[in-house]
Amino acid sequence: MEPTVCGPAAPLMLPDVDTDVIAPAHGGRGNLAANAFAPLRYLPDGGDNPGFVLHDDRFRAAKILLAGRNFGCGSSRESAVWSLLALGIRCVIAESFGDIFAGNCYQNGVLPIVLPTDALRVLADEAASGAPVLVDLRTCTITAPNGRVNTFDVDPTRRAQLLEGLDDLDLGVRRRDLILDFRAHDRERRPWVYDLPPLGTDGESQSVVPVFTEPAQTI
Repeated sequence: MEPTVCGPAAPLMLPDVDTDVIAPAHGGRGNLAANAFAPLRYLPDGGDNPGFVLHDDRFRAAKILLAGRNFGCGSSRESAVWSLLALGIRCVIAESFGDIFAGNCYQNGVLPIVLPTDALRVLADEAASGAPVLVDLRTCTITAPNGRVNTFDVDPTRRAQLLEGLDDLDLGVRRRDLILDFRAHDRERRPWVYDLPPLGTDGESQSVVPVFTEPAQTI
């Protein structure tokens, strides 16, 4: 992701917004952006819900979403993050997140930020006009429209992952030398692990039956 995200911050201050709300399995509207938040976004007759925050002119172009506690809970569907991306959202600031959802955010270039409840509510009030909020991942700061600054914490590895556009596989490749060094030492410590029989002709691993030799009896 870009090191900074700047734009309106849409307040969706509801608790426990789960991934089935963010990305309904049966949205029926043909694409991720249109299906996103369908249970909240549309009325029973299919029309737009005028009370939904992203239908407010101030927040139609929101790049930042403000949310309540446990945002992204529920199933592990990665399409929840894809739906946010399809809407143009690059950062979610919440009281807390579902663990799997947060991990999927990092994998897809969306920054999940946790703020204390009081700080989050103050930020929502300050951003209510639709004036831009600035999130800077380099300095780990959030600057409100009035200039007030909040700081946030992010795991250093996750921060590098976002700033450099890396996924978990990329991180593994970067640690190749460490991995090979560990394997070499582990082979010395547990050689039997590396001497397992090859796969069978049908692709199944052949069963390994340990053979124990009885000690010779002395007469």
